[in-house]
Amino acid sequence: MSEIIVESRGHYEVWTFNGEARRNALSVAFMKEFDANLARVSGKDRTVRAVVMRGAGEKAFCAGADLKERATMKPEDVPVFLAEVRRIFRGIEQSDTIFIAYVNGVAFGGGTELSLCCDLRVIAPHAEMGLTEVKLGIIPGAGGTQRLPRLVGQGVAKDLILTGRRVGAEEALKIGLANRVGSQADAEALAKEISGNAPIAVALAKHAIDDGAHVSIDDALTVEQAKYAHTLTTEDRLEGLAAFIEKRAPNYQGK
Repeated sequence: MSEIIVESRGHYEVWTFNGEARRNALSVAFMKEFDANLARVSGKDRTVRAVVMRGAGEKAFCAGADLKERATMKPEDVPVFLAEVRRIFRGIEQSDTIFIAYVNGVAFGGGTELSLCCDLRVIAPHAEMGLTEVKLGIIPGAGGTQRLPRLVGQGVAKDLILTGRRVGAEEALKIGLANRVGSQADAEALAKEISGNAPIAVALAKHAIDDGAHVSIDDALTVEQAKYAHTLTTEDRLEGLAAFIEKRAPNYQGK
């Protein structure tokens, strides 16, 4: 059985985590299949420009690590698995593809950490998020202690991580953990809108924001200048200008 159901929507895809019985938890098999799909959409072919991720069913986006599987691992195997998870999660951020987490149910621990790697998060009204690891005697181990404060600030991040409490959709939106509260249709509309733009420009804008976020303003402006200069060499820029002059929709090819 496939761990991830992939549905094509033209220039974007919907990935459904196919592990409803275990609340779409992060297993070894799941991460291996996720890694393969990530590599597929992160190559030079810019056909897939955005991905919407969701969990099977309506109860869970991803409940975190598969604790039943984790209990069967040898102590020395756990750090190896976590290193793979961290590598794959970092690959989401480094990809030119835009990733949107549709948090359609609970997202705890590794589930929230997975969403933090995504470019945007749309949360269902009934969903909850949280980094609950301290309640199990551990801390977030797949980037949560580093990505959450970068997104919502240190004070809010400490509130969530040190208490291990869960937040609902409205609070997630208020603190900046979620970008929007809505349905899968809303998440897909966002993916469709983004994937209709010039893909090289979108990717460069993503990386300009990420690369410039934690350096000085002067260094950040240098980052932006380099990314902007790259757009000037693309065929898509010329197509955008032509489409504007001719008052038609552009046909971007990612070149």
